[in-house]
Parts: sequence; C-alpha cells; structure tokens
Amino acid sequence: MSKKPRILIVGGVAGGASCAARARRLSETAEIVMFDRGTHVSFANCGLPYYVGNVIQNEEDLLVATPQLFKERFNIEVRLRSNVAAIDRANRCIEVTDLERGTTYGEDYDYLVLSPGARPIRPNLPGIDLPGIFSLRTIPDSRQIVQWIEQFEATQAVVVGGGYIGMEMTENLHTRGLKVTVVERLNQVMPLLDQEMVAPIHDTLIKHGISLYLNDGVAQFEKGEGHRIKLTLQSGNQIETDLVILCIGVRPHTSLAEKAGLDIGPGGGIQVDGQMRTSDPHIWAVGDAVEVRDVVTGQTGVVPLAGPANRQGRIAADAIMGRSSTFRGVQGTSVVGILDHVVAFTGASEKTLKKIGMWDQMEKIYLHPGHHANYYPGAEPISLKFIFKKEDGRIVGAQAVGQKGVEKRIDVVAMAIQMGATVFDLEEAELCYAPQFGSAKDPVNMAGMIAANVLRGDAHLAHWEEVEESSALMLDVRDVMEYKQDHLDEAVNIPIDELRQRMQEIPKDREIWTYCFVGQRSYFAARTLTQHGYNVKNISGGFKTFSMFETAKFLS
Repeated sequence: MSKKPRILIVGGVAGGASCAARARRLSETAEIVMFDRGTHVSFANCGLPYYVGNVIQNEEDLLVATPQLFKERFNIEVRLRSNVAAIDRANRCIEVTDLERGTTYGEDYDYLVLSPGARPIRPNLPGIDLPGIFSLRTIPDSRQIVQWIEQFEATQAVVVGGGYIGMEMTENLHTRGLKVTVVERLNQVMPLLDQEMVAPIHDTLIKHGISLYLNDGVAQFEKGEGHRIKLTLQSGNQIETDLVILCIGVRPHTSLAEKAGLDIGPGGGIQVDGQMRTSDPHIWAVGDAVEVRDVVTGQTGVVPLAGPANRQGRIAADAIMGRSSTFRGVQGTSVVGILDHVVAFTGASEKTLKKIGMWDQMEKIYLHPGHHANYYPGAEPISLKFIFKKEDGRIVGAQAVGQKGVEKRIDVVAMAIQMGATVFDLEEAELCYAPQFGSAKDPVNMAGMIAANVLRGDAHLAHWEEVEESSALMLDVRDVMEYKQDHLDEAVNIPIDELRQRMQEIPKDREIWTYCFVGQRSYFAARTLTQHGYNVKNISGGFKTFSMFETAKFLS
C-alpha cells in the first residue's frame, strides 16, 4: 500500500492476534495497534482446562505472544486493560477507556477489526453469584479455580454442561483427584454428536466414577456449610460440592458492534461477508463473535473454534491490504479427549440434517475397525459413523470415538469434505500403512468401500432403529457362544461358517436382515444369500452399534 494505513484491532487471542501479525507481514508501513480489556493479548484458551488439571504446570506456557514480543518482532503496539467503549463510524474513531487509570481517549482509524470474542453464559438463577461458582474463559479464570481448589483442599466438583469445555474440565478435575459430577440438561454429553455415538463416552465417564445427571438442569444454588455450595436440580435432586464450573456455552460479545449499528445476524453474531467485512466497509470482524456459513448445510451461525478464528484473522488482513482472499466457511471439525477416549467429528450430524430437512437425501453407515492392524499388539477399535449423499456419494459428515487413532481419520475425512470428495474417492485414498500405525485397508478406506458398496447396489442396508417396526427375519450369523451371550430376542442363529450348509432353513418368501458383531460377517452372509435368490439387508455396524443405541436409550 502506498500510504501509511492505520489499523486498529479490538481484541486479541486467536482472531485479532493473527490478523495483526498477518497485516504486518503484508505491510511494513502500516501502523497497527491492538486493544484488549484483559491482561493478556494472545494466550492459549484451549489449554486452560489443562492448566487447571496441572497437566500444563506453568501459567507462562499458556502465553502465545506477549506485548513485548509483538512490539519487538512485529512492530505492533499492544494496549492491555484498554476497553473500546464506542465506535464513531462517521469520523472513523474509537473511544477507549484505560481501565488502570480510568481515563478515556479517542483513536482514529483507517481500518478497524473487531475480535471481541464470546462471553460465558451465566443464567439468571438464584445463587449464581455465590463464591465458588466459576466460568472458564481467561487465564485469570483458571488461576482463580486453581487457587480455590488449593485453598479449600477441594475433593468434589460439579461441572454444569457436557460440551467441549465441560468434558475437558471433567477430565482435568478428575486428573487432580476430585470427585466430579456432570449436570447436563440434554439427554447426552457432547450434544453436537448424534446420541448413539456418545454412548462410549457415557460408558467411560461412568467407569471412571463420574456421576452423570442427564435430562436435568440446575434450578438454584445455595450456600452450604463453610465454602461449600448446594445445588438443587430441576428434578429435585440435590448435590453439595466444593466448587462449580459453568460450561453451558458462550454468547458472541456483540455489544460494541450493536451500539455502533453494525448488522447482527439471526444467530446473534456480527454479520460479515466472505472477506470478514461488516456492514460498514471500513470495519471487519473475526472470531467467536461473527456469523459464518456452514459449507455442508449452507446454514449460518456462530462457531466458536480457534482454527476458523485464526483463518478469519488472516483473511481480514488480506482484505485490508487489497488481496482477494475469502473465507470458505466452516464444517465444525473438532476433537476432544475425555479420560481414556477421544471423540472427533466433522461436517453435519444426522440430527442436524433431520432438523433442516435434508436427511431424506442421505445414507449412513457404521463400522468399528481397529486403529491399526489387528495382528499387531495394542489395536483399539474406532467406532465410526459416516454420512453421505445417496445421489452421488458426496461425503457429508463423519463422527468417530475410540481410544487411539480417532482424530487422524476424521482429519482425512475433513479434507475430503473440503475438496468435495465422494465415497468412491475414499475407496482409492492412499494412506500411510505400517502395522503399528494403520491397516492396508485403513478405516477411512473401509468406510469408503462400505458406502460405495451401498451405492453400487452390492449391499442393501437396514439400521437398528428400524428393527422394532420390521417384519423381516433377523438372522444372527455370529458364533453360537457370541449368540448365547446376547442377541435380539426374535433372531435366528446360523453361524456364517455353517450358512451354505443350512441355507434351506431360511425362508425365501420373507425379507432377511443379517447382523453380526460389527457388520463384516453379516455383509458376507448377505452377499451369499443374495446370490442364492434371497431378499437380504445387512444391519449396519452389527451388534456393537445396537449396544450403542441401547446405552443411549437407557440413559435417556
């Protein structure tokens, strides 16, 4: 740029800080000033639960960049404890309050970038402001939680909310040796996932001694004995604890934008175009406060994730500097570790697709492959749900849960979705293979092959939620001992290795639904029977998937 543009950035962390650094890399002449009301401008807020859990032991390790680093390395001025209170759009000026001195002053801008983030939701409940009830959003928040735990030698904690932060806080409080209770008003933790895919997470929470209150919410908080807090739930249940962590979501921090008259979207976030420009041509917005488009569903909404925020900051800087970069949107790719399990997902879920009326265009499969070759010691199963379009096999979404290798597979699928790939592409995907890392047919390849078989007509699927309404003959092709351990009440057992010899026992005038443990043997059986003139469907994912549905149903 020929002139010396003045770029003011409100808020740091992921979006604002990445925008500032990118702008400097594109222009040595620009004057760049960042304002943040907090005490840190660029910190790893995703690491805060692990600081509470003492996994990250030094608070300094959470600092991504300091004001000194921004000044010395990038020639960017950072003003902390500075609250931007108002925007004068007509004169391109902001009003800043120095929170340390209590003084107010104005700053002119050529370009303004808003990165105000989001604030934790604190519902208006009786007792919500009692000492010992915390939210986790900043380094001072995490410091206060640690100090409270140490001061009162806490042994019990309640986590309200079972989403990302709720699960990470549950894990880290458990790691510190506290007895943890999770209260979630929905019928599952990790509500973005489909309910059956969360069943292994519910199992591992219970196995580790975490108390779960699902379909329940907090009605009120009361002061208990000493420092303790008593919760009364909507069900009437009462819990007494040493501390409470509120993890019930965040709201975009849009008050500054609203006061300035910028357009706000239907989801409550700041409206921006593809270059992150707001309704004012001189103002951009990035991060947790903006509304973005879901590239899979076409819906818009607020997606508070660090990865998209970083990319949005870069896009805004590019646009300010005259480049044509645009933000492609989001697909919600995420991962969270929960005790000894990992859950990851990308794209659209079944519940979302049903909600927006797109499910009739879709098909799904379930599979449970090992995370590496089963003959190599230590193989752990991954439960994978895969959603694709019936018409052309285009990949729409995937969810996976297991102990190892989960995020690796979802990362591959996430890139496949971004590139508009189909299940036929995944069949042919060439991925790393050595027995300790994967299989010759990687779980991603297997998902592609199974889905492609469906689209080619080589496999006809049924699903466990359809079983109760079906008049088909249920054929269990597992071994006799497996069958005796547990099976559908009405199922007939013919082990796969005896199928050809006992085929006459199966009626040809009735539809047959086959199942085994994970769906592979029953697929073999379905192919055999089909070629002998039987009308056969294979129940996707086998009895292991049925168990996940049953766990979900029980906890509901």
